[in-house]
Order: sequence, then C-alpha cells, then structure tokens
Amino acid sequence: MIDFALLSAVLFGIVALLVLILRFKVQAFIALLIASIFVGVLSGMEPLAIIKAIQEGMGSTLGFVAVVVGLGAMFGAILEHSGGAESLATFLLSKFGEKRSSWALMLTGFIVAIPVFFDVAFIILVPMIYALQRKTGKSLLLYGIPLLAGLAITHSFIPPTPGPVAVADIVKADLGWVIFFGFLTGIPTAIVCGPLFAKYIAKKIHVDAPVLQIDSDAIKTFPPVGIIISIISIPIVLIVLNTFLNSPLIGEEFVSKNILEWLGMIGHPFSALIIANLIAWYTLGLRRGFTKDKLLDITTQSMGPAGIIILLTGAGGVFKQMLVNTGAGEMLANYFADQGVSILLFSFIAAALIRILQGSATVAMITAAGLTSPLLVETISEPQKALIVIAIASGATIMSHVNDSGFWLVSKYLGLSEKETFKSWTVMTTILALTGFLTASLLSLFF
Repeated sequence: MIDFALLSAVLFGIVALLVLILRFKVQAFIALLIASIFVGVLSGMEPLAIIKAIQEGMGSTLGFVAVVVGLGAMFGAILEHSGGAESLATFLLSKFGEKRSSWALMLTGFIVAIPVFFDVAFIILVPMIYALQRKTGKSLLLYGIPLLAGLAITHSFIPPTPGPVAVADIVKADLGWVIFFGFLTGIPTAIVCGPLFAKYIAKKIHVDAPVLQIDSDAIKTFPPVGIIISIISIPIVLIVLNTFLNSPLIGEEFVSKNILEWLGMIGHPFSALIIANLIAWYTLGLRRGFTKDKLLDITTQSMGPAGIIILLTGAGGVFKQMLVNTGAGEMLANYFADQGVSILLFSFIAAALIRILQGSATVAMITAAGLTSPLLVETISEPQKALIVIAIASGATIMSHVNDSGFWLVSKYLGLSEKETFKSWTVMTTILALTGFLTASLLSLFF
C-alpha cells in the first residue's frame, strides 16, 4: 500500500536535489544534505531525529569509504607520477601492433583506470592516441573511443575506483563480488562500445590530432611494465581471494577458522590497499629516485579530489538513512514487489534518470544507491547485491551530455564540435550503459 504523503516527501526531496544542483548550482554535497532534511521534515520526523539520521548516515558510510578512497587516491597518484600509465600503454601498443591498436588502447584504459581517476588517466594517455593518429592518418576517434570506453567502464564498474566502492558500501555489497561481476560485465561491454563502435564512428567523423611534442627521453625512464601490472594486481587479487576463501565454496574443513580470519584481514580492502601503497611507494618511488619529500607531496595533493568523493558519498549515505528511518524505503520495496518491477531494473532507471538530469555519474550512482538500498531485503544474496551495483553503475554512465564535465573534457582533447561529441562520446556512453545493464541482467539469471 502506498503512503502518498510519504511518497510525495521522497519525490520532493529528489526534485529539490536536482533544482539545487541544476538551477542554483549548489555543490552536490550540501544539496544532498538539504534534500535529505526536506524528506525528513515533510515525512513528519522529529527535528532531532533528522539530525540523528544525518549523523548516523554520514558516520556509517564514511567508516569504510573514506579509508578506501583515500588509499586508492594515493596509490593512483604514485602510479601517475612515476610514468607507470605511459609504460603500460607503450607496452600494449607494441605487443598488439598498429592494426590492433584500438584493442590495445581499450585494454590500457581498462587496466589503468583501476587505480587512477578517469580524467587524470585520460589526460596522461592522450599523447598515445595523438601519436597513433599522426602515424596512420586515420580518424582520432578510432583510437580515442576505445581508450575512453576502457577508462569509463573500469571507472564505473570495478573497485577500488570511488564510484563502485561508494555504491557497494551503501547497498552493503561485498567488494570481491563487485570486482568479479565488474570484470565479467566490463569485458564484453568494453568490446562493444570500444573497438566495434570506434570502427563505425571513425568512418563517419574524421578528426586529426593536434601537434604535440613527446619527450622521447622521458619515455626511456618509464618503469618496467611487469612491475606496473604486478602492483595494480596486488589489491585486486587479495580482495577477490579473501571473498573466495570466505565464501560457502570453502569450508573450515579446507582452511582453519584462525587462518581464514588472518587472510580476511590481509584481503580486506583496507589492508590490500595499504600493502599496494607501500610497495608502490618503494618500488615506483624511492627506488626510482623520488625523494621522500616528493612522495609526500604527491600523495598529499591526491587527497584533494579524494575529499570531494568522500564527502559526496557521506551525503549519499545520509539520503539513504533518511529513506530508511522514514519508512519510505520499506514502502517502496513492498510496492515494487507487488507491481513485479525488479530491483535491478529500478536501480538502473533511477541512476539513469539522475545522470541525464544533473550530469555527474558519481552523484547519480550515490543517489541511486541511496534510493535502492532501503528496498533490499535480507533474502537478497551477495552476488545479487553486486549485480545491483553494476546496474546502478551502468545507469549512471548513460548519455553523457553538456551538463557532464566529461563531455567537455572529451570534446576539448579530441578536438570535436558539440555535435560531433554527441554523435561519438554521448552515443558511446549510452551503448556502454545499455550493454552493461543487459549483461548484468543475464548474469542475474545464473546467480
């Protein structure tokens, strides 16, 4: 049974959020808090209960997310400044060859975006696609679209990037399962919206690369690619191994409880990222001539963008908590169950609508997670929760357009007009979202 007063409070909160961000250009962090307060007031909560819900939502969310995002930002910054991203791109291009370079660039983006933020990774790797275009004379989109597809998919689907980490925490999904399904969903999605779409759109739109000087001496100083791949793999392998060992597939008859507990600590995202940071600090930093002061400066600067993500995620946790405490989440869950609408579809649509209306994928993911989390019942399994994370991530990447900073970043660096950016980048993100959701829906039939 729908309580229309309560439903109106939730809808008003969402509308208020969008108006504050779109019309009044209020920062999303404070906009989420204001929208949460509106929901609480209009649903009849006591004033002090609203404040308590804010504290509860912020505290319960940031206890996990703040640590993971902070450690992930430092890890990515060391990889970026050491030349590790360029090293990986150069290696893959040399192995795949010019004819299969679009596949190499897709794979490069897929791997590099695991520890490095999307926009930073794109800016670091853009000289590679410029060089390829000048060498072959083909459209820059043949190389740019696969790189962007790889970056966007990993940035949205695979922890420890902030978006999926935040969503996983809000819906209480296991990160190991999210990583597993992120790869299963991401690989076919990357192929469809990367090399395959790039081959089509490059024939429709020809773009030349700008003149760019690349320092050949700097390329010789790149760290060995084997070290880069190993360091990136460390946190992922530890987290997935921990999930596998603590799953029902492995019982105490195979591994003792005491060992499982120690492995659980080592394979926890906190420990896994600390280990990866220490190894990167020494291997990519001190051993390659970076001073301790320089490394301190690099990691300190990385905290700036991480802080924005952390605060946004905390505010999303507040919005979720308000829906839980008002009973709106339970009401909506019962309603959608009665109507036969799956949680997976609801989570995708919620994220897609918010993404299209206000532009930020991160805000869309966090807000949709806040809407979806109260709808989850105890009977939902860990794999199903992880697939909901992928569905939310898919919806949050759809139809990037003029209200998304990524739209203008791509337009600027690839030298595209607004119309060309719509035909290439916007279409690519839409294909990415739909393919990702369809793949997640298929996987939900087996898990």
